[in-house]
Amino acid sequence: MATSKRLTDPKAEIMDKTDVFIFDCDGVIWKGDSVIPGIPSVLEKLRGEGKRLFFVTNNSTKSRKGYKKKFDDLGLDVKAEEIFSSSFAAAAYLEQTNFKATGKKAYIIGEVGIEEELDLIGVSHIGGPKDGDKKVELKPGYAVPHDKDVGAVIVGFDRFINYYKIQYAQLCINENENCEFIATNLDAVTHLTDAQEWAGNGSMVGAIKGCTGKEPTVVGKPSPLMIDYMVQKFGVQRNRICMVGDRLDTDVLFGSNNGLMSCLVLSGVTSEGKLLSEENKISPDVYCDSINDFF
Repeated sequence: MATSKRLTDPKAEIMDKTDVFIFDCDGVIWKGDSVIPGIPSVLEKLRGEGKRLFFVTNNSTKSRKGYKKKFDDLGLDVKAEEIFSSSFAAAAYLEQTNFKATGKKAYIIGEVGIEEELDLIGVSHIGGPKDGDKKVELKPGYAVPHDKDVGAVIVGFDRFINYYKIQYAQLCINENENCEFIATNLDAVTHLTDAQEWAGNGSMVGAIKGCTGKEPTVVGKPSPLMIDYMVQKFGVQRNRICMVGDRLDTDVLFGSNNGLMSCLVLSGVTSEGKLLSEENKISPDVYCDSINDFF
């Protein structure tokens, strides 16, 4: 069983140790399209104390531009450069590996967020929302044709995933030489609305793993790609960063695996019972009900 400490002295246990806060979004800042009560005031107080804030989400359905609009619509004053999504992480990974120079294209299982980020770096892509209504005809002699120039399959959350997309992805990965299998994240469940939990991208990635027998390169949390980018671009010190999230297997691991402090909030998918259970092996530095407890 992991040992976890409930936050009792925010100043000593978090504030004095932290210059930079990285916040997960779903379950920490908002649920679905509703801001968690008290959050705008907390963010304002943190900025007032000179803390630097970043917002990192594993949800790939929006690009950074799309998330900036969501923050604006929810009345949250957040700069575009403070936002990091797993759709951006997928594009950053392709940029780091010089994918564009291969002349290959990407096949997308996912939504417009990934498309918009790939457009920004000039990587050609097919699939995505345009394949949302495609069907297969299971009759003698029928085969799904696929593009031999696909050099990467990117799997992000897709509300319109279908059998055609799964088949197309497995053909590219299994038959195209050196085709990469990239996952934006492996989240089991996600907050699409504030009423219940919904099956997450782990279900989409699982379908492709099942028919290819291959493990993906994961670019979202808990992968180090986004924190490495932040440290390099903004010159922040890892030991003065606190990762705040509602998931043990992504947010807390993202912190502990990358030399950051971690704080689990109970305002999202993880209950106190799950955190303190015999089965749980992942422990944050501290935990609290929500970030309202910081003050």
